[in-house]
Amino acid sequence: MKGGIYSDERCPSCGGKFVDNHRDGLVCCRHRATKFSVRFGKVHQRFKSYDAACRFLTGLRFKTDEGSFDDKDYRKDKPLGFSNLIEKWIERKKAADRKHGYIKILELVARMTSDRWGNRNIREIGYAELEDFKFSLTCAAKTKENYIRALRAFWSWASDTTGIPIPKFPLDTPELGYRKTVDKEMQTAIVEEIRRISSYNPKIWLAIKFLCTYISVRPGEMISLEEGNIDLGNGYLYFPHPKEKRFKSVPLIQEDIELLGQFPKAIKPDIPFFRHVKGSGFKEGTPFGQHVLYNWWKRACANLGVEGVDLYGGTRHSSARALRARFSPEQIKRATMHSTSKAFERYFRVESDEVRSIYETGNALVTKKASSKTANLLNIKDK
Repeated sequence: MKGGIYSDERCPSCGGKFVDNHRDGLVCCRHRATKFSVRFGKVHQRFKSYDAACRFLTGLRFKTDEGSFDDKDYRKDKPLGFSNLIEKWIERKKAADRKHGYIKILELVARMTSDRWGNRNIREIGYAELEDFKFSLTCAAKTKENYIRALRAFWSWASDTTGIPIPKFPLDTPELGYRKTVDKEMQTAIVEEIRRISSYNPKIWLAIKFLCTYISVRPGEMISLEEGNIDLGNGYLYFPHPKEKRFKSVPLIQEDIELLGQFPKAIKPDIPFFRHVKGSGFKEGTPFGQHVLYNWWKRACANLGVEGVDLYGGTRHSSARALRARFSPEQIKRATMHSTSKAFERYFRVESDEVRSIYETGNALVTKKASSKTANLLNIKDK
């Protein structure tokens, strides 16, 4: 049988080693050991009683027989400790040059879960613990789902690196609300107002104008655009790390190629294109923060008396909906570069007036057909 119980003590009478009698202790002559340790392959753990050591050893042998034994579960440095693993995972994500905003979300999830589970063995955390964690969150349904999906990505990595099984996750598909949008005329007015009030740095206006035109690009992607990712020769913007996790190239219209050509090109290709200028209140040359465009959009909306329309809804969503009069849903879906129909439906929803028009057309067809008959429907009697 693999493994055994031993003692570092020596018999006070003969100086010999204590031997396990497999009944009630380690003995030699008339003396018994008072300190015990279990050795089982790479596992070495100390105990104060023979009974505790026996129970531990029996458990190790049982796990070996059922095929679930892993010596990493018993190492002092706790390589399967939850806090140790998730911290290591985030370091890997940082080294992979992931976006700062995404890393901040992962770090937040790591803090919340580490406070809850500490360095508990990750094998002991299953569906019940994950569901309890999700239930304890007080944020919006979509945010909860994002946190759980982040943990799912962590467990997938942990499984690949340590061989642990992946538990079932309490995943749902929350019903997303619709953003308030504006028509093309109002959108143009807001963009022109932004041009007026931010004239000291025309790149603020240009970034928001681009968001209205290139509806496949999100605000976070736009402000991360680097000088080297602008290809005026071929007329493209390149986004190496978009949300969809695949390379994205966006063709430029001629008007915008000419606009971009008016800006002096930076020496280094990795310099952010959308950056602050002298006199802006920020250090010259630093990239736009994630709230810069949003703040200018809200300021322009306030000047024009437009309420409840955020940057995302007023640019990407509004432009996609305005295109319905000229293009089919499938064409617009290709332009937004949505990979799923579910996400795209939030952009191309049918409005109440359109539904009403459809109902009225259908009713007119039925009425016309009915008027050709001579029977008075009100006088029809049951047979």
